[in-house]
Amino acid sequence: MPEEEKIKEYVGQSSYEKKNEKYKFEISKVRIWQGISIILAVLAVFLWFSADFGAREPSQGTQPTGAVAAMPTKETPEVPTRIADVDEDDDPSIGPENARVVIVEFSDFECPYCGAAMGTHEELIKRFKSQDPEWEAAVPKLKELAKQGKIKFVYRDFPLGFHSNAQPAAEASECADEQGKFWEYHDALFENQENLGNDLYLELAEKIGLSVSKFKTCVESGKYSQEVQADVSYASQIGVSGTPTFFVNGIKVTGAQPYNVFKQIIDAELAKK
Repeated sequence: MPEEEKIKEYVGQSSYEKKNEKYKFEISKVRIWQGISIILAVLAVFLWFSADFGAREPSQGTQPTGAVAAMPTKETPEVPTRIADVDEDDDPSIGPENARVVIVEFSDFECPYCGAAMGTHEELIKRFKSQDPEWEAAVPKLKELAKQGKIKFVYRDFPLGFHSNAQPAAEASECADEQGKFWEYHDALFENQENLGNDLYLELAEKIGLSVSKFKTCVESGKYSQEVQADVSYASQIGVSGTPTFFVNGIKVTGAQPYNVFKQIIDAELAKK
């Protein structure tokens, strides 16, 4: 039965003419609110997915609201586009200089998603595995491949402005690198991510066998502040906006992606040569 006939039947034929306009108005209002509800629901779903796997620097004047880089699903895998040939600089690395695949990571020692990529942030790892039981932290696997000589893995700094401990931690890691123990210090920082601060930096220096006096002098001098910021400036120029961000032979991969995403790209790159 047509909509107008239903209304006539419900309100009575004699009163329909008087009430017709009112019902049309009410129906229009309902449809408008239904449309708004659908838009809000779609927006909510988008925000949920976009807040899950990576972190982005907030715009000036805003407060950080979390992370936004999304992880491709197994049903719709995405092959990232090559967007930049990334300068390795002289930053800490593992693997042969002539490696056929070079991976450069831009990271932040305070970023929880970087911790997840490192395999140390248990809360996020649990969440990721609930969405994808096969999710596996990428960085430990990539470091192992580099140690085996299959790839070269490079670490560069990208301390986010809203992480107050990220810049000092990055500078402390450079001071550890000065004594030849960057990777030991790097791993220890991520394992103690919730306790970043000057006391921890000195404690870890002693724990991994650094000369604490030399380390302390280095940190207090601030000698690596500009070097860390140079990494940030360069990263911004090539389109890095959050952490962790990786480049695999120039192919950009954002967020705490599972290892299998990297493996697919690495295998494809090796197959080309």
